[in-house]
Amino acid sequence: MRDENVVFIGKKGTMAYVLAVVTQMNQNATEVTIKARGKAISKAVDVAEIVRNKFIKEAKIGSIDISTDEVIAEGGNRLNVSAIEIKIVK
Repeated sequence: MRDENVVFIGKKGTMAYVLAVVTQMNQNATEVTIKARGKAISKAVDVAEIVRNKFIKEAKIGSIDISTDEVIAEGGNRLNVSAIEIKIVK
């Protein structure tokens, strides 16, 4: 998979990420991966469901991978942050 077929979920509105996924799918990408960490996980699930139910009816959830990433906070402390990868396949 190419890097441009990955959408990283952050602080923007949900529909901005939906538009990014739909645009990639309309440009003949057969698979798009949605990635998120921490509090953005729920937004990633929302994006996948909106794309699948409202915009691209033939899209399916290919796989869902969950993991824990270790990040270093500002004070030097190590934190465990949950992460998710949702593959949407057309």
